[in-house]
Amino acid sequence: QVQLVESGGGLVQPGGSLRLSCAASVRNGRIYTMGWYRQAPGNEREMVATISPGAITNYADSVKGRFTISRDNAKNTVYLQMNSLSPKDTAVYYCNANSKSIFGGAIFTNWGQGTQVTVST
Repeated sequence: QVQLVESGGGLVQPGGSLRLSCAASVRNGRIYTMGWYRQAPGNEREMVATISPGAITNYADSVKGRFTISRDNAKNTVYLQMNSLSPKDTAVYYCNANSKSIFGGAIFTNWGQGTQVTVST
């Protein structure tokens, strides 16, 4: 079982910055790739950034150069530093983590509850 707890969302002015955090608590399992996704009203959920246990990163084109994903494997925590925010970044941001039981079986995809990021004057 994996629980993901996000924090760090809020209201910020255009051009501002926010840092999201997501801590994973896992029982009898191991965390693999972690990431951030977002969903704006009326839109489908989209990938923002992902990071492997070895720190290989992948970003959506829309956030390259502005967002930075990082992780602390010892704490099973992933971060998303968001700079130069624009109103187009307004969405609910969801933490994602792939996990697998130490007893074997399939890889599961786990989701956090989401945190609202609003970029507005």
